[in-house]
Amino acid sequence: MPRLGMNSPLHKVATIHSIQAGSLHIAYQALGPADGPPVLLLHGFPYDIHAYAAVGPRLAEAGCKVIVPWLRGFGETRFLRADTPRSGQQSALAYDLLHLMDALHIPQAVLAGYDWGGRAACILAALYPQRVRGLVSGLGYAIQNIATARQAAKPEEEHKLWYQYYLHGERGAAGLEAQRYAFCRLLWQMWSPRWQFDEATYARTAGAFENPDFVAVVLHSYRHRHGLVAGDPALDTWEAALAQRPRITVPTIAMDGLDDGVAAARGSEDHAPMFGPSFSRTLLPGIGHNLPQEAPQAFGDTVLRLLAQT
Repeated sequence: MPRLGMNSPLHKVATIHSIQAGSLHIAYQALGPADGPPVLLLHGFPYDIHAYAAVGPRLAEAGCKVIVPWLRGFGETRFLRADTPRSGQQSALAYDLLHLMDALHIPQAVLAGYDWGGRAACILAALYPQRVRGLVSGLGYAIQNIATARQAAKPEEEHKLWYQYYLHGERGAAGLEAQRYAFCRLLWQMWSPRWQFDEATYARTAGAFENPDFVAVVLHSYRHRHGLVAGDPALDTWEAALAQRPRITVPTIAMDGLDDGVAAARGSEDHAPMFGPSFSRTLLPGIGHNLPQEAPQAFGDTVLRLLAQT
């Protein structure tokens, strides 16, 4: 049964639900008419569903059935069993997304996301294209190429990944455990240098980092992508398929924040060969990494444009 959510602007316009999906109880926000075209909005790290506080209502008002879930390790989403690996690998996020759609009886949807959420959406679009009506992806083809992860990039790109290398060791693990609020706030500042968010905005999202599995999932994510730890054996088939670098053929609009402090601004341009003919880009000057929260009108308009095209 749905229940009223927490005391924040986001939850005053929507209901928070929880449903068993795969290995999780996934908590999610639901907006809009039940019979509208389904749109799933997927947040990244270190963010949460509040990234879509302005986008979700806009899409609901346009007639969409909007679902905004907390990813594993965030917010009110919980693992069903204590012995399930707290995996943060890329296929785990897509596995959760597929099972959420199954649990909600959504045969096909538009998927929109960035960072971790964009990666989950890309994976589902690549491996289960029949389930994806269209894709809005921050930075385009976000599927990791783990086979080449140990190849060094240019120094000006490597230094942006300091947080990943920090989390590879036990010093970083202890730092994240003890200082997750300050650590993630610093990433917000560095990745979105022109976004003038206030403390209340950050604090609303930072509550999602108090999830009991947050640290374990984050550590596994940034260690697995560099080949430092094994993945969940239950996801080996998914990872083998992703290692083949599958193309994404569903209609896709990539979004690039040109002031993104962690990802290359021309990322989706370089990734264009990994998509089919129905691929286009939207460039956002002055916008950083947190695309939907920094540019909610542009993000919402992009989703609606994709819906109109499909």
